[in-house]
Amino acid sequence: MELEITFSGNKQVIAQVGEHKILTDQPTMAGGDNEGPAPFSLFLASIGTCAGIYVKSFCDQRGIPTEGVSITQKHKFNPSTHMVEGIDLQINVPDTFPEKYYDALIKVANQCAVKKHLQEPPEINVFTSVN
Repeated sequence: MELEITFSGNKQVIAQVGEHKILTDQPTMAGGDNEGPAPFSLFLASIGTCAGIYVKSFCDQRGIPTEGVSITQKHKFNPSTHMVEGIDLQINVPDTFPEKYYDALIKVANQCAVKKHLQEPPEINVFTSVN
């Protein structure tokens, strides 16, 4: 897989992902135009949305409606390091959701590929190339 990252006006950075363009920007207080999420916000969102697709697929396979099902993602920041120290994913279900599947929801959400990559991070190499 290869992504092409390009720059567009002010603080906007665009990732070409297959047929999709993902616009990132900075908030106005950081000098951006706030026309898209900041890259770090997009990174954090990838965790919850990844878990979400596993939860959604689990429900779909069993014919369980996903109305009222959501995931609340909360971050624990360390103010001295400015780093995220912990992430909580809370799977919210309506009272009609079958209780026998509560543990299974946690199990499938834990299958998220983004989470697995964070637990065993890949090596990242950065270098310059002349076109």
